[in-house]
Amino acid sequence: MAFQVSPGVQVKEVDLTNVIPAVSSSVGAIAGKFGWGPVLQSTLVTSEKELVQYFGKPLSGHEQTFMLAAQFLQYGNALKVVRGLGTDSNAASGGSSVVIRNAEHYPTVSLTGVNWIAKYPGLIGNSLTVEVCTAANNIFNGWTYNDEFSTAPTTSVYGGTVGATNDEMHVVVVDTGGKFSGVPGTILEKFAYLSQGKDARKEDGSTNYYADVINNQSNYIWFGDHLTALTEAGETLANRTFTGLLSVSSLDLSAGSDGAALTAGQEQVGYNIFDDSDTESVDLIIGTQPFNVEATAVTHSNNLIAIAEKRKDAVVFLSPFVEATNGTSSTPLTDVMSWANQLTSSSYAVIDSTALYVYDKYADVYRWIPASGAVAGLCANTDNVADAWFSPAGLNRGQLLGVTKIGFNPKKAERDTLYQGRVNPIVSFPGEGTVLFGDKTALARPSAFDRINVRRLFIILEKAISTASRFQLFEFNDEFTRAQFRNLVEPFLRDVKGRRGITDFLVVCDETNNTGNVIDSNQFVADIYIKPARSINFITLNFIATRSGVEFSEIVGQ
Repeated sequence: MAFQVSPGVQVKEVDLTNVIPAVSSSVGAIAGKFGWGPVLQSTLVTSEKELVQYFGKPLSGHEQTFMLAAQFLQYGNALKVVRGLGTDSNAASGGSSVVIRNAEHYPTVSLTGVNWIAKYPGLIGNSLTVEVCTAANNIFNGWTYNDEFSTAPTTSVYGGTVGATNDEMHVVVVDTGGKFSGVPGTILEKFAYLSQGKDARKEDGSTNYYADVINNQSNYIWFGDHLTALTEAGETLANRTFTGLLSVSSLDLSAGSDGAALTAGQEQVGYNIFDDSDTESVDLIIGTQPFNVEATAVTHSNNLIAIAEKRKDAVVFLSPFVEATNGTSSTPLTDVMSWANQLTSSSYAVIDSTALYVYDKYADVYRWIPASGAVAGLCANTDNVADAWFSPAGLNRGQLLGVTKIGFNPKKAERDTLYQGRVNPIVSFPGEGTVLFGDKTALARPSAFDRINVRRLFIILEKAISTASRFQLFEFNDEFTRAQFRNLVEPFLRDVKGRRGITDFLVVCDETNNTGNVIDSNQFVADIYIKPARSINFITLNFIATRSGVEFSEIVGQ
């Protein structure tokens, strides 16, 4: 209550312990073609092992996206992956050709005539075989997989009379072709004592209905259209208690295909998943470059810059199309600059200069891939060993990992041309490895924001302070609220200053910028002035010879 009307003690709490929250700065993002995995859905992977688990090994036609993702995961441990979908891509099935993109898409797809279907589209799904053993088909004793189960499925009555003798079943998913496990005939999954009764329950109360168990737990298949249902008298297919089974006990899935390469539009559809900063928190967007035609490569790159510009809290990393620097072209400098000169000026983009030659351990071959995954990874690594506002370039933090060679190793004069054109050279120095030797953003005009460390510094400051500022909403715009805001922001900025991110700052949030008109319009204004720390790009060493009798104190400073 607001006022006490009789003697007593009223206890209230005022929480003045609010602080600026920590925000992420190292979450990567990539979209492109994979051979397996959910389509047009953001999936967080934390290691290369998980990347293989969710999206399969790199196969012909979609190795670039996988290798870029794997490059990033050498440095960082958080990558959001979106699989795009090309034309004519199908999921392997026992029936008609069909595409199921992900779990949300599954309920909307007509599966008429399809028995079992691979979880995701792709040629790799043709490696799957579904084995089913029921009490009714009486194959358990001679079944190849009977050693995997304690006993045969039972014919115990469940739920009703019609179909009761066809109740329990075992299901095994086999990697017949060895595409998932590497060993043909490997058992990928097995499900024991499933029921055909829709309302069947296990002892713990969870469903034991085989369609639900398969759909919820299998990483490889979906339940399809088992419409040979056994129905009780007066029951319709819509409310049947029992479902029937496909007539065969062993079914090889087929007709899966990867489809055509992704067009620029299809690549864009995948990256558009990261368009909304409210639903997808990402910091480092890795640009793929699967296009050999310069015009298409430019369009794709500018589309990615547009996403970063819209978000205002992430940086996109771009590489020239591979054929410009992998030895195919005799004029790599000209080709790189021609591509780069057509890109949108933006401080939310970083451009590198060459393709990388890396080893693909899954196919035992070497491949040319863009450097964007590695450069984004350098920023993630910089966050781990220093802070986001340190430069990711140079011999201390700019070493690229796992690079056999680079396609274009620019000389000093070529590096000058690249740097003036907003392109960060990647250079191999004898005995010193392969190094990112520039830290410019793609901003064309001179500004503090034409450096990677400054842009990432402001992203961190803006994201953290704006998050904390949300708690000022619907409070009164008075001196108490303004002082509370200053007391929230200033310690945070002092901490950043102590960690060498800024050289000085000033927070103005008082009656000078929160005038009567501002207050009457229900606004709140804070002006935060920042002097960002600058990275060293140019070093001048002056060696001065003097006469033997000269005192240094006489000439120093002259």
